[in-house]
Amino acid sequence: MSRRRVQRRCGHDGGMNTPQPRNPLHGLTLEAMLAELVAHFGWSGLGERIPIRCFTHDPSISSSLRFLRRTPWAREKVESLYLFMLRERARRLRD
Repeated sequence: MSRRRVQRRCGHDGGMNTPQPRNPLHGLTLEAMLAELVAHFGWSGLGERIPIRCFTHDPSISSSLRFLRRTPWAREKVESLYLFMLRERARRLRD
């Protein structure tokens, strides 16, 4: 059975047409998220918070993206750190 049929039968559209007004990650690419984290923390700060080799040894956006796209647990850590950064920014603006 094709994937398209399974999605229709289950009522799942892949999330592409479903509005997600309260999801800060909706519509944000991994590349944009990573670039903003690097701008905020720097590569060394990012490597301290998430100690993976692509952040600590000769880091680059392209090599990090390759690793993060293949490694779900690492991508979850990056998304979690990004959400933490957004919460901290919002908290600082309130104070």
